[in-house]
Amino acid sequence: MIPAIDFAAPTRYASLPPRASERFARPRVRPAPRGEQVRTEDGRELVLRMIEPGDVAAMQRCFTRLSPEDIRRRFLHAMSELPTPMAQRLCRIDSKLETAYVLMDESIKPAEMRGVGRIYVDEATDSAEFSVLVEHDWSRRGLGALLMRHLVEDCRRRGLAELWGYVLLENRPMLQLCKELGFAQRMLPDEPGTAQITLKL
Repeated sequence: MIPAIDFAAPTRYASLPPRASERFARPRVRPAPRGEQVRTEDGRELVLRMIEPGDVAAMQRCFTRLSPEDIRRRFLHAMSELPTPMAQRLCRIDSKLETAYVLMDESIKPAEMRGVGRIYVDEATDSAEFSVLVEHDWSRRGLGALLMRHLVEDCRRRGLAELWGYVLLENRPMLQLCKELGFAQRMLPDEPGTAQITLKL
């Protein structure tokens, strides 16, 4: 159970889940024509919406701004580039088995992708695996929590029993976020340095 979180669709600015400390700002969210307008405490604005096939170039540009550490934390191994076929696959999802949200910075042209959160549904286990990534310069502003809240909401709407993911132990901000959201953590004996975190829905 995730205490004190309202997963209803917001009709006005909605607060993020409560935190153990104030090191994360809490962006405000309001409806927008193509999603939801998100405003962080420092006044920057993003649009939260579903991923689209036309996001391939923005996703590849986002990848070039990631540090090797960010890439390893997200993909669990090193990658020097995001190949176009892979980017196309990530942007053209099967909505029956996947959901992907992006945070788009439309204050510049072309719009830039600042974060992405997605789930892959495993029908055999009635569960979904998640992944969340926020660009470094936009981190520590509650955007990861915002993406996670939408992913949890989507899993509940699908009637799934569990949401889970793999997180490197060195990725302390993600582990702390998931702890605050009610995820349980267990070590993987065959994968040193990696934890599996699970939320019963």
